[in-house]
Amino acid sequence: MKSLISLVLSIILGLLPSIVVAQTPSAQQDDDVIRTRTSEVKLDVVVKDKKGRPVKDLKLSDFEVFEDGVKQRVESFRFVSTQGAARTEQSDSNVTGAASTTSSTTTPATANPPAQPTRSTPSVTALVFDRLSTEARALSRKASLAYSQQGTSTGDYTGVFSIDQSLRTIQPFTENSELVRAAIEAATSSAPSGYASGASKIRDNAERGIVLDQQISTGASSAAAAGAARDSGGASAAGSEAGQAAAEQKLLEMQSQMLDHYERLERDQQGFATINSLLAVINPMQNLPGRKTIIFFSEGLKMPPDVQAKFPSVINAANRANVAIYTVDAGGLRVESNILEAKRELDSLAAGRMAQQGRGNDTGVNGPYTRSLERNESLLRHDPRSGLGSLADETGGILIHDTNDLVTGLRRITEDMHGYYLLTYVPENKDYDGTFRQINVKLNKSNLDVQSRKGYYAVEQLGQLPMLDFEAPALAAARKYAGRNSFDFYGAALSYPAPGRTGLTLVIAEAPLSAFKFSPSVDNKTYSTNFSILALVRDQSEQVVQKLSQNYSLSGPLENLEAARKGDVLFYKETQLPPGKYNVQLLAYDASGKNLSIRSSILEVPDADDTKPRISTVAILKRAEKLTAEEQKNQPFRFGELLVYPNLGETVKKSVTKQLAFFITAWPAKGSSTPLKLTLQIFQNRKSLGQTSADLPAPDAQGQIKYASAIPLDKFQPGVFELKVTVSDGKNEVSRSTEFRLGG
Repeated sequence: MKSLISLVLSIILGLLPSIVVAQTPSAQQDDDVIRTRTSEVKLDVVVKDKKGRPVKDLKLSDFEVFEDGVKQRVESFRFVSTQGAARTEQSDSNVTGAASTTSSTTTPATANPPAQPTRSTPSVTALVFDRLSTEARALSRKASLAYSQQGTSTGDYTGVFSIDQSLRTIQPFTENSELVRAAIEAATSSAPSGYASGASKIRDNAERGIVLDQQISTGASSAAAAGAARDSGGASAAGSEAGQAAAEQKLLEMQSQMLDHYERLERDQQGFATINSLLAVINPMQNLPGRKTIIFFSEGLKMPPDVQAKFPSVINAANRANVAIYTVDAGGLRVESNILEAKRELDSLAAGRMAQQGRGNDTGVNGPYTRSLERNESLLRHDPRSGLGSLADETGGILIHDTNDLVTGLRRITEDMHGYYLLTYVPENKDYDGTFRQINVKLNKSNLDVQSRKGYYAVEQLGQLPMLDFEAPALAAARKYAGRNSFDFYGAALSYPAPGRTGLTLVIAEAPLSAFKFSPSVDNKTYSTNFSILALVRDQSEQVVQKLSQNYSLSGPLENLEAARKGDVLFYKETQLPPGKYNVQLLAYDASGKNLSIRSSILEVPDADDTKPRISTVAILKRAEKLTAEEQKNQPFRFGELLVYPNLGETVKKSVTKQLAFFITAWPAKGSSTPLKLTLQIFQNRKSLGQTSADLPAPDAQGQIKYASAIPLDKFQPGVFELKVTVSDGKNEVSRSTEFRLGG
């Protein structure tokens, strides 16, 4: 591919004029170390007696907070009561290290004064409606309309959202109750995208398959008996019946596998849509003060294995944002529960398993036995008390279920929102290792119920960005990074200021699959590996403003292991950033081998000024692939009939290539017809080694100029160099620089 690049560029474009080269010593480049920050843990705690009435007169001495079983030292403590625009706090001054308060709210720990009014902080509630049946929408509408009349008051903000294939914002957060009621009507009036479970049909096919098994077995026995009696006619008839049964069984097997495959895709799609939508609602609430609430109306979460793996990220995001999620089983009282549906599946599975054993194999009409078990596990998780219960319990909310009187349940939510205790502590365990830490709040008084979040991932806070479960170990490992990579890993961030998308940024990383640990299964039949690539975009104040990531979980037959290890993984993401300078830190984390490599890339996003020419980041080229006619779409790295791949920091070896190929995209100033001129300079240790110029071709139909050329390397000695490209229209000019390392 390197020879292909050199040949094509040399023939089509020609080489730039030679650059006079002077010798200077090489420079060494160091990778940056990711810096992490820690903060106190905030807990909002709702306490009620056995009759469900809020308890508001507790003191600090009544509470104990444990993290992973270790008692924590509470830094601050107060009771928060919000009634409309009024907000009151009751503080306990005997908390060592607590923030100072005014004299009107500071009292001895032994005292129990009434709460004193302080500043106004509104309550914030998001009403989120999942995909609901007609009956569930009616119940949810009645309850949420009653909530909007009784639960909202002056100063409280409510937003209304619905989930289908993606999140829809019906009403942004507002204190206008009329707008909220109109949004509720809209959210509960439209039917979601249709989804019909194939469980019943799959079960019918399985039961029919058992009957066919019996026919095949009987036919085979009859044919054998007829053959022994030399009754050829009887043997032929019996064999024909058995053959027809076997043919029908194959057809049923194909139909069932198609239904199962489609249902798996549907469950994954709906599950991910729900998870991603909840994250999208949670994240903007993070920087709002006080206790935030999500009321989630659903008939059960779709939780297949891939979705289940992402579920902890929702809990972690809610806990970090101080958002309590109250889940409402909008199905109300059911004539038939999801558990009964799962029982039917299990009964059908057991019967099918017996038939499989009778045939002496592990495959039936519904496919392998293990796949059927996985399907039933997913059905059991679909029960509202499973996913919805966990979501509420882990975030300090409650599950309202097995009732058609949802109004009463929502009234309890209103009480929780307007009265709670707020405690903070700094964890005794200073090792932020990425594990999920369990939190347990206990009271020294009996007959009281406590609601509080159950834990968090011990990693760096990412601002308003959600943290996925597979990202936590990578971030924890980055905190201990000593500056030495465990394996080859390269990455870069490139600016591509296309018209209308000036902030378009391309984040690319690459690593050989052989760098990651591949583990054989217990039975030595398959292999598996699990690794992730994560990009953190930090602004000049070192705050993470964007995060891009991908988890790779690969498996296959063990005999294909060596072939799999010979490949490469290419990470490619696009994002939009405002003008400014950024440090993009790329992590590759091997979850199987617990190894980490990091690369850093400096990025500058230009101002959106279309009165001047613009230029993309200069990309040193590594290889190219020829595209088919169908593949030749307008994309950043398409050049003619080639897809070019940038060098992401690897050493360019003179022994392998004689030319340094580079690639840019330029855009003339809006309305300008003046041809653009390119100037190329080479620097080493800030000293210019020479320069050359060339005229750029006219823009294409998209108004862009894609340009590539190559520089002979015969006069360069090994070292680190800077390649600077300047584009000018005679009035304005713009420059971009990139660094490359040259080896022998």
